[in-house]
Amino acid sequence: MAACVAFAGWGAPSPALERTVVTQGAASDYEPGAFYRRELPYLLAVLAALPEPPSLIVIDGFVWLGDEQPGLGAHLHAALAGQSAVVGVAKRPYRGALAVPVLRGHSEQPLYIGAIGLPLDEAVAGVRAMHGPHRIPTLLKRVDRLSRDTPSPAPA
Repeated sequence: MAACVAFAGWGAPSPALERTVVTQGAASDYEPGAFYRRELPYLLAVLAALPEPPSLIVIDGFVWLGDEQPGLGAHLHAALAGQSAVVGVAKRPYRGALAVPVLRGHSEQPLYIGAIGLPLDEAVAGVRAMHGPHRIPTLLKRVDRLSRDTPSPAPA
């Protein structure tokens, strides 16, 4: 299952559009440092279901895992031929990742922000400005809930 929410601006309290795409099993098993192999097909499937390509995409994951080591966000940016900026919002640290820790709400646990196609300081400011009083912005909670609540396809 893949889900996305579109929003009109960083501070939007609710989605302008929601999409889910039912997909078959994972493209590959999880491999540390190669999360993109499993997740990229889902992202591309749900983005293809949108009426038009977004200019900015916020993902749950890292853009860069290290110097010249692309993460999910950089792989997505490349797969889209650089047509959409990508902001990565990761919930846990990854050793060596190029990401800025950002505190939101009253949490003492940061989110880790990275970007490609958009200056990093703009990405950090955008995530800070996202709606919601807690560590995880409202719309990121919404897309997570959408992906979990939509029924998976029955086995063939």
